[in-house]
Amino acid sequence: PSRKAVDALGFTEPTPVQAQSIPPGIEGRDILAAAQTGTGKTLAYLLPIFDQMVRHFGSKRPKKGPYALVLAPTRELAQQISECAATIAEVTGFRTLTVIGGKKYTTQIEHLRQGCDILIATPGRLIDLAHQKALSLDMIHYLVLDEVDRMMDMGFWPSVSTIVRMTPADRQTFLFSATLTPDVEAKAQIVQNDPVTVEISHQGE
Repeated sequence: PSRKAVDALGFTEPTPVQAQSIPPGIEGRDILAAAQTGTGKTLAYLLPIFDQMVRHFGSKRPKKGPYALVLAPTRELAQQISECAATIAEVTGFRTLTVIGGKKYTTQIEHLRQGCDILIATPGRLIDLAHQKALSLDMIHYLVLDEVDRMMDMGFWPSVSTIVRMTPADRQTFLFSATLTPDVEAKAQIVQNDPVTVEISHQGE
């Protein structure tokens, strides 16, 4: 199923970040990656997650969820990730849902009640919905923190930290940042378990 999804995305040669992140990601390792926007980083975490979910669930669709959570700092990024995830999900039969600020709470709560497999969210809106008991993160197997440096710059880390604590400790965690500053690496130590570190030089992008 992943192969079909990959074809649907017009994906041919993996970018450096994909080539280094996807194999250990598929094996279930935590990934700590330095990658800018435009390097193909979205597929570097979505493909391992979808690959594992297809193998784990096969053709029987889980009822509850979400099983994967992707956190992004901005609505724009969340929507871009959502478009990419929806393309793969169409082929694999998984349900994606995006919850971001600026949209109606009632609609989002209704969609959450109907269930989803992959949830893409901005931290503020997700915290609000969690406080309203609109969703549970007890079933999260895969957690992605995308553009962590921006989340920290925008003051979202306390929310992100709260969300991380709501997910199971044995989850697989992907952490992506434009650069791996000491601050980002310190955060990774808190949320990850022995991650594979992927750093792509700027010339190779």
